Amino acid sequence: MLFPTIDFAIFFGVVFVGNWLLAPHPTSWKIFVLVASYVFYAWADWHDVALLAGSTGITYAGGRLIDAARSPTARRRWLAVTVAAEIALLAGFKYDGLLSLTADDALRRLGLHGTPLPLAAHVVVPIGVGVYTLMGLSYVVDVYRESLRTAPLLDVAVYSSFFPLLVAGPIVRGNQLLPQIARSAQRDQRHLDLTEAAFLVLGGLFKAVVVASYVSKAIVAPVLAAPSAHSAPEILLAAYGYSVLVYCEFSGLTDMAIGCALLLGVQLPRSFDAPYAARSLEEFWRRWNMTLVLWLRDYLDAPLGGDRSSRAASYRNIVVTTLLGGLWYGASWTFVAWGALIGIGRCVGHARRARRARAGRSPQRDGTTARWLERLVTFNLVSLAWLVFGARDVHGAVTLLTRLATTWGEPARLVRLPVVAAVVLALSVQLLPRHVGIRARELFVELGTVAKGVVLGVAMLVVTTLGPAGVAPLVTIRF
Repeated sequence: MLFPTIDFAIFFGVVFVGNWLLAPHPTSWKIFVLVASYVFYAWADWHDVALLAGSTGITYAGGRLIDAARSPTARRRWLAVTVAAEIALLAGFKYDGLLSLTADDALRRLGLHGTPLPLAAHVVVPIGVGVYTLMGLSYVVDVYRESLRTAPLLDVAVYSSFFPLLVAGPIVRGNQLLPQIARSAQRDQRHLDLTEAAFLVLGGLFKAVVVASYVSKAIVAPVLAAPSAHSAPEILLAAYGYSVLVYCEFSGLTDMAIGCALLLGVQLPRSFDAPYAARSLEEFWRRWNMTLVLWLRDYLDAPLGGDRSSRAASYRNIVVTTLLGGLWYGASWTFVAWGALIGIGRCVGHARRARRARAGRSPQRDGTTARWLERLVTFNLVSLAWLVFGARDVHGAVTLLTRLATTWGEPARLVRLPVVAAVVLALSVQLLPRHVGIRARELFVELGTVAKGVVLGVAMLVVTTLGPAGVAPLVTIRF
């Protein structure tokens, strides 16, 4: 079941009513939300329910065993066992195909006849497995660090399966969601921020259904499907278009998740902060999918030493975290290459800023021209990395980059004014001052009830009119 569907609208209507009717009864509310979340998850493929339940069981049992351990050694042992079990579950269902096919290719290059593991040909990555696995890992690590107390099984089950999170995140930690689960009886529907929820849901719908679908159909999908059949201008526009596509779809889905949770009285963290307005790859990394970046910082980079390490070790940590961040998005070497490109770029940026600091200059250049030039350079580097990310395989990525550099004299039939305008407008929104969005919300709040209904109705009409028929393919659905 996906957000931009009639099925989800009906489902959420039922959940919304049940949520507020049962809110004064904590146990009943938790059971209701848990059942609703499993129905939501099973709608896509009921076989995946066992995986979600298994991950929840590992998370709960691991937390209890760590908490009950009487010595530091035993705590570390149970943490290692739990983390290994979580990662094994994730690897078996998300990366089995990649590992098997890579091994098969290596054997063939050696002149041997490799055979992919039988499971590899049949595994379809379950929706949300990367999200709830990282949530489970953060829970057990926080219990080990004694920054989070263990929760009852029912609470952990709701935390692991809370349905708004299962499509594309955000990645929520135990100390962000578990207290809200425990305090369900304290919610009051009279205090709902309906304006913020409406902006998030409708804005997310517009980005994911209208903008992302149009750009994908008009330029991105044709170019990525046949890289050798397109010229450099088409590939460049596809790179910019893919930047728009992946942002609008991913941030749109997370905005809808946050908005739907808000309608249920649950606060979730935001995940995107105008990443294409960044002036460096480091700033882009911090603004893009912020809940994942913070997770990688706190649970991977920090244990490796973080900024406390030597310069060489710090660069190693940057590359490792971005490589694994890329691998989190999917089981393909193009995702790993994306992580490597971003990681190397971040290291170069760190070295440049350190050199300027040693020379007594500010980390970044001052002046309007310098700021816009840095944004332009950063966005183009990010777009080239997205082009690799979106390619079907490494060979396709090489073909795209090669033709981008060598085919500028060839026809560019897909480069049309409406497509260029859509890409430019979608990117320009991120450059607007923050107060513009705040003022738009204030204006909406000031409207009367009838006027608000008209605005919401027109917005839905625009989405349904300009959006595609049926459900468009989503590139981020298996993250």
